[in-house]
Amino acid sequence: MHIITMLALLSVLILVHEFGHFIVARMLGIKVERFGFGLPFGPTLYETKWGGTKICIHAFLLGGYVSFPDDDPESDLPKDSPERISNKTVWERFLVVSAGVTANAILAYFIVLFVAGFSGGVPSGKYNLYIEGLQEGNLPARKIGIQPGDRVVSVNGENVDTLFKFVETVRRSKRFNDYVSYEKYETQLEKIRELNPNLQKEGPIPPGTEVRLPEPSFEAPVEVPEDIFAGYKGYKPIGKYLSKEEQNLRDTLDGKQKFLSGGGSTVYALAAATADTAHAVNITVERDSELIKLPPVYPAKQGVIGVKLKLEELNTEVTSAKEAINKSWNYLERNAVYMVKGLWMIITGQIPLNDLHGIVAVTKIGSDIIEQKGIWDGLLLTALISIDLAIVNLLPIPALDGGHIMFLIIEQLRGRPVEERTQEAFAKYGFMFLIGLMLIIIFNDIFALITDKL
Repeated sequence: MHIITMLALLSVLILVHEFGHFIVARMLGIKVERFGFGLPFGPTLYETKWGGTKICIHAFLLGGYVSFPDDDPESDLPKDSPERISNKTVWERFLVVSAGVTANAILAYFIVLFVAGFSGGVPSGKYNLYIEGLQEGNLPARKIGIQPGDRVVSVNGENVDTLFKFVETVRRSKRFNDYVSYEKYETQLEKIRELNPNLQKEGPIPPGTEVRLPEPSFEAPVEVPEDIFAGYKGYKPIGKYLSKEEQNLRDTLDGKQKFLSGGGSTVYALAAATADTAHAVNITVERDSELIKLPPVYPAKQGVIGVKLKLEELNTEVTSAKEAINKSWNYLERNAVYMVKGLWMIITGQIPLNDLHGIVAVTKIGSDIIEQKGIWDGLLLTALISIDLAIVNLLPIPALDGGHIMFLIIEQLRGRPVEERTQEAFAKYGFMFLIGLMLIIIFNDIFALITDKL
């Protein structure tokens, strides 16, 4: 039943998107030949006429479209008719093309506003982070007494109110992160020289020289600026970054107490290589209403400590119309920024294709959310999907709205339209790309369902 509810909500998003194109086109006096729900593959389930527009529901329900007389070479509408979209100005065509995206954005806002007004609150973007369990294996978390049900209060003194804060701090504290602070580097250099007083200070260490190494010592807790927690990943802490040679030397010396020189390394390289260890992560948890400061934990090379996490998003209360308007906007703005960053990570390959999911996964997840948390959370998910639909449609891919906008911008800049054959070729290959991507995503969804990953 909840799956049907979620499918109905998703269908509304598609209809609203296409209705945006339709209504603006009609307002500008442009004839719409067809309003299609679904893509025109396979049988047509339903067909009727509304005004001068044919309304079609197709069996392949993953999408929708509006078509104009310009799309049909056999249309009997005169070529110079003002009802043709091609005879409208660039600005008017832009309004029609962008209307679907605008409709999705407006719908998303009103959905959130509805939830805020009738449920009395909206998600704040802040979370309680709980330990759901410990992962299998001899991982660091098993040595510090952390328990299922603990709420993570702080990490390295920073209040934990998002998953990213915790995960990013642990990740940056991993063993062998190719970076050491200048203080640790200098300390390690002094230790090596104290243990080896006859070791020359400059130049490569002579071949055959045996160098005693200091006992391994952990690095100080990392300090991650607030903008990193907000999602900015370009931050590089001040310190010494290991060269490839120093990284290889570090891996070679791992667990050793002595180093036999082959003639190519310096005492400075030894200091850097032996200084790169794990950083201490100091975690404070709440257990039975008591704050407990756990012993330091040192992440493994993968940047994990071995805990399973559970999130509980906190709501911010809405007590007036003004608060509902402002907090609904803030909620959508915050999530839209996350979506754009996620999309960029997909484009740049930071998120692999096998992690992409589509309508099958969204329907499953959405139905689970409605079942477990209620319709308010299901509506909020629908609003986020609507915003995501708007953002994705702005991509400059010919088969999407963003592709048409791209051609309109080029036309405005060069003073004449892009050649029709060029547009058709781009549209053809863009459509093929989207169909290929859709098949990959559907495969990912089905595989995730079969393997119980959704």
